Amino acid sequence: MKTSPRRTSLASVKRNLLAGVAVASLCAGAASAQDAVVPTPTPPPGADGLTAGAIYLEAESVLRDDTASRTTASGQVEARYDSRNLRADTIVYDEAKGVLEASNVQISNPDGSVEFAREIVMDDQMRAGVARGFSARLPQNVKIAAASAVRRNENVNELNRAIYTPCDICADSESKTPTWSIQADKVVQDRERQLVYYRHAVFRLFGAPVFYMPLFWHPDPQAERKSGLLTPDISASDRRGLSYEQPYLVVLSDYSDLTLSPQINVKVEPFLNARYRKRFYSGEIDVRGGYTYAEDFDSTGRFGEATSRSYILARGAFAIDENWDWGFTAERTSDDLLFDKYEIGDVYQSRGPYIADDRRLISQLYAIREDDNSYLSMAAFDIQGLRPGDDDRTFPTVAPLIEGRWSPDARLAGGRLRLRGNAVALERDISPLSTSTNYIPGLDSRRVVAQADWRRSFTTPAGLRLEPFANIRADAYSLSDVPLDGYGGRTETRLQGTVGADLSWPFYRRFNDKTAILEPLVQLIASPRPNQIQTGLNAAGEPVYLDEDSLAFEFDETNLLMADRFPGFDLMEGGLRANAAARGSILWDDGRRATLLVGRSFRNEEEVAFPERTGLRDTASDWIVAAQAQPIRGISAFGRARLDGDTLDVRRAEAGANVALGRGSGFFRYLWDDLDINGVKRENLDLGGELFLTQNWGVIAYGNRDMVQNGWVVRDVGVVYRDECTRIEVIYRREDTIVGRLGPSESVAVRLTLATLGEPIYAN
Repeated sequence: MKTSPRRTSLASVKRNLLAGVAVASLCAGAASAQDAVVPTPTPPPGADGLTAGAIYLEAESVLRDDTASRTTASGQVEARYDSRNLRADTIVYDEAKGVLEASNVQISNPDGSVEFAREIVMDDQMRAGVARGFSARLPQNVKIAAASAVRRNENVNELNRAIYTPCDICADSESKTPTWSIQADKVVQDRERQLVYYRHAVFRLFGAPVFYMPLFWHPDPQAERKSGLLTPDISASDRRGLSYEQPYLVVLSDYSDLTLSPQINVKVEPFLNARYRKRFYSGEIDVRGGYTYAEDFDSTGRFGEATSRSYILARGAFAIDENWDWGFTAERTSDDLLFDKYEIGDVYQSRGPYIADDRRLISQLYAIREDDNSYLSMAAFDIQGLRPGDDDRTFPTVAPLIEGRWSPDARLAGGRLRLRGNAVALERDISPLSTSTNYIPGLDSRRVVAQADWRRSFTTPAGLRLEPFANIRADAYSLSDVPLDGYGGRTETRLQGTVGADLSWPFYRRFNDKTAILEPLVQLIASPRPNQIQTGLNAAGEPVYLDEDSLAFEFDETNLLMADRFPGFDLMEGGLRANAAARGSILWDDGRRATLLVGRSFRNEEEVAFPERTGLRDTASDWIVAAQAQPIRGISAFGRARLDGDTLDVRRAEAGANVALGRGSGFFRYLWDDLDINGVKRENLDLGGELFLTQNWGVIAYGNRDMVQNGWVVRDVGVVYRDECTRIEVIYRREDTIVGRLGPSESVAVRLTLATLGEPIYAN
């Protein structure tokens, strides 16, 4: 017997239906009392208010055909099931077949993705089905559209005649063409494997086809780490010709990966770069390396015999327990100019606690213990020099280097006490004065230092701050191959005590929207004349003192008010001396600020251990001037100078500024030194930035000029395009002839960054 269709309009009453674990129970008839023998406990509701397996359905009208076991909902239909939300114009559910059909569908998934379809046929759990006119909006603003789609299960989607893009596509815009996209005959999104596969894929840039691949894949945008191609590096230069470097990331495990980056060059042999990273329970390792078998080359062409050329840049850091850490770095290259020739970046950076100078590599092994009151480190390292004239045999091998500090909680005479120790051994093969015809052995030294510092602070009601301090230090040295002793050995000890006080008295006054502060600073120190350790005589007959750890010393505002300015232990400052400075600041309420400091140092006797270039040797030092300012939001500037104490001539100057405004950013640095630590004049200008002329198009530039050699180390100028999914840079670079470098050279590089493919979009 057939039952007539029953239609209920929700114009008068909304129909809300709740069912059990299956969609079929949505429209099932009411069970008789005798069917419910044992009541089943109701599971707790989920985040959407539904119990596990339950479904909520709401529509303007619902038509139930009991004979055909078919339910039709129409008019602003909404269904919720298992944290999914489905909206449609109509839904037809065939209970017998377990099939649901819908039109003009939108499905919101728990992961935030949204799927759309003109027509869809699904199973009764909305996990598998077929759709026509399909599209999806995924995390990271990714869009996928297709003529038809097959949803195998909740993890696999198959799309036919599809397009993929993370770029914005505005329906109101005159052009809906995305900046870049991938079109394919077939696309498979495998969420379980976190991959998106393409068959007969065409990559389009600004709508124009760029390249075709019969098979292509990349990580799913929702994948945190997945094997695949990263952004390539394309360039052309008169050294290597056309060059293409294609990184490929291989994810070995959840905790390790390998990046292979073969560099293919037209004029010279290929170069293979690789990087291996692995994270352990207690730390991590990061190893970079590269290799080629090739002749040498410069801007004029290849020369010499073919040989192996390689480099390694590695580091590791591990935690032994909550206080102890250990680690290592390994930095070596076969050629001094290898990094320049193959344009290998991020070379001279900190990989461990000890840092070498620019264009020098350091390999080290260390262990560090640190807690709230103490610090202990043990290390060994050596250095490879890549500068012109560097001879690695003249650099010392440091093994071991031990440093320790301890500050007890207990106060001594109301002040803080700090104990410090240091021990080091240095061995070098030859002296820097050696020549091919005159061998001179290198100076070796062993040192042990013990030191105690005490400091206390007082502040008067008037605001005067007084900090007395005291220091006592004992040193023991063992020297070998000392030039002054006919390259024999010597043992020396010395004891030094220092007392002094720091005084400061800030005055401030309020003016409308700003505060002005004037702060005089004075430091008074007394100690015996130091026993400097003499090792030889220079060409002028002046004494040469042992100095292994203070060679890079510069006198500026950072050490003006220090009792002993030498950063190391081999040299020490002594005698009666006074350091004085005045610091003035203006602080605006809206965040603007400006500061100026002027100071000078005085001593009762000349200190010949300070090199003449430092401006500290005479009884009255050079003048120190330093300023910094933030005149408006987004702009900051600084400047520092050392002026001759007698003539006020500039002996060293440094200035710089940073700008970050709405349409661009930039910086500049200028350095002038009449005599740097290498004993030569130095003048350098470094500047760069980018300016966007429109919302998407801009220009970028960078330059580094050696003004002593009157040449540009490097000059870059280029054009950049950026939007929400793309950054494209075309950069022209020129290098001049600079001593110790490869120039001259010209090159053009293309840098392409695509969102979701290899790396994210960065502002700079």
